[in-house]
Parts: sequence; structure tokens; C-alpha cells
Amino acid sequence: MIPDWNISGLIPPIRPDQPGHSPERSPYRVGLMDIVNKFSETPERRNILSGLLRYRQALHNLGMIDGFQWLDGSFMENVETTQNRNPNDIDVVTFFMMPDGMTQEIFARDHMSLFNPEYTKDVFKVDAYPVELGYPTDNWYVRQISYWYSMWSHTRQEQWKGFLEIDLSPIEDAEALAFLHAISNEGGVV
Repeated sequence: MIPDWNISGLIPPIRPDQPGHSPERSPYRVGLMDIVNKFSETPERRNILSGLLRYRQALHNLGMIDGFQWLDGSFMENVETTQNRNPNDIDVVTFFMMPDGMTQEIFARDHMSLFNPEYTKDVFKVDAYPVELGYPTDNWYVRQISYWYSMWSHTRQEQWKGFLEIDLSPIEDAEALAFLHAISNEGGVV
């Protein structure tokens, strides 16, 4: 379950009913349908969610189905209330296993646009970043994960906040897309 926004319009970094040392903390592991159900209340948010689903489909089409994604950015905040604006996109770090038969060289040559933030923001409304899984836990890898965790655990105003994690597997994507189309036909464009 996704915690409700706190008074600052943020997902709390630790579940409010848990002690500070509890493992029930950010990033909260949730299902894709949890995301779609909670964050699809406006046409702008539904449009961003549609872009996220199209982005995931592009990754799935390459065989990227093993891993997870961290979701953050203004999309995970109540910016409509706290900043009187809509979110522009969703920030996504995809932690993935390279698909069978794919090498880093092939991926970089043929598909790196899927992790080019300028391209993915324009095409999918996703600010996308990659972290390939399967490497030994060396200094670089630890620093990379620490970088994303520290960046996403605070706002630009240095407030603590939480973020979400979903599985990269396409198991819920068709259901999420059908749900978005159904509610969009009732109240807005996707």
C-alpha cells in the first residue's frame, strides 16, 4: 500500500505508524496497479501514466523484464496543492538485467535513447536513467545506488520524502493500461 501524502504533500520516508528503524520505509515496494489507482486522478497524471506504460512497453519489447524501477519526482508529490501546478513527468531509474543475447555494446548502439532523459521526457514523459544489475558490488556500484537513494530521499528544499518501487515485469501492464483507458473515457485524455 502506498502511504498517503503527508502535510507537506510528500510520501513519507517511513510509514507513519512504524518506528524509525522499521524496514517499512522508502522505497516502498508496490504494484503497478497501486500506482495507477492512486495517481490517476487528473487528465495530466493519466497522460504521464500512459507515457510510463508506453516506456515500459518499449523496454519489454527489448526483453527487459527482469529488474525493478524506482519512481519519483513531482509526480510522486501533491504538487497540484503545494505548488499550484501539474507534474510535468515522472522520474524513473530502471534497475535491469541485460536481456539474453543483448550486450552493453549492442544496447548502447541501438537502444540507448531509452535512457536519454531528453528523448524519454519528450516521447514518454519519463525522466529515465539506467542501472544495470548483475555486477559485483564494487565501489562504483555502491556509489551509483547511493546517489539515487540520496537524491530521491529529499526535496530540493531538503525535506525528507519517500519514493516507490515497482517490478519491471510486464505482468500488470495490460491491466493498468485497460484501467487507464476506462477512466480516461470517463474523464480525460490518455
